[in-house]
Amino acid sequence: MRRRCCCLLLLLLALLCEPGRGGEPGPGAVTCGSVLKLLNTRHNVRLHSHEVKYGSGSGQQSVTGVEASDDANSYWRIRGKNDDTCQRGTPVKCGQAIRLTHVNTGKNLHTHHFPSPLSNNQEVSAFGDDGEGDDLDIWTVQCSGTHWEREDAVRFKHIGTDVFLSITGEQYGHPIRGQREVHGMNSPNHHNYWMAMEGVFIKPSMDPAKHDEL
Repeated sequence: MRRRCCCLLLLLLALLCEPGRGGEPGPGAVTCGSVLKLLNTRHNVRLHSHEVKYGSGSGQQSVTGVEASDDANSYWRIRGKNDDTCQRGTPVKCGQAIRLTHVNTGKNLHTHHFPSPLSNNQEVSAFGDDGEGDDLDIWTVQCSGTHWEREDAVRFKHIGTDVFLSITGEQYGHPIRGQREVHGMNSPNHHNYWMAMEGVFIKPSMDPAKHDEL
C-alpha cells in the first residue's frame, strides 16, 4: 500500500512539472505581440480581411474566412486591451482581454449591433486606424487551461456585445466570391472554435527578440 502511494505521488509530481501544467505556460503558448493566422476548425477557413467594405450594415472593412493557407491578408497581431496589459512575449491567459489587429491594414477585429449581410447574425468588421479603434475591438480568449496554447481550440467572446466569433458557412459572391461570412453568434457552439496556425510566435521569454517562425 505504501509503495502504491509513493508511485502515485511521483506520477502527480511528474505531471505538475510538465510544461504547461500547474499554471505554467508550455513552449507552445500563444504570446502577446505574436502574428498568426486563425483557423475555424469547423469550416477549415482562416480569418481574413482586406480593403473591401461591406455594401450594407456599417459599411466598414469586411472580415471573411478564406480556404487558402498562404494568403498574406490573413495575418493578425495579438495585442492587449491596452498595450500595457499585454507585454511582448507574455503568454496570453485564458479569459484575458485582447485585440486582434489586421497586419496589412492596421484595423482591429470589431463587432457591433449591425446585422451580417448573409446570415443576419451580428456583423464582424475591421475598424480603426493604425491599430487604434474603440472599446468594441475587445475580445476575451476562452480556453480550458491556464494559458492559450497553440494546439488548443479556443473561442473569442466579444466583451461589448457578448457574441462569439463564428462562421456558419455562408459564401459571398462578387467581388469576394467563395469567401465565407464571419459573424457574431449569441451561443457557444461548434461554429466558433478557432486554432492558431501559421505565424511568427514570440517566445515566452524575458528576451523579446526571441521568436519562432512557422
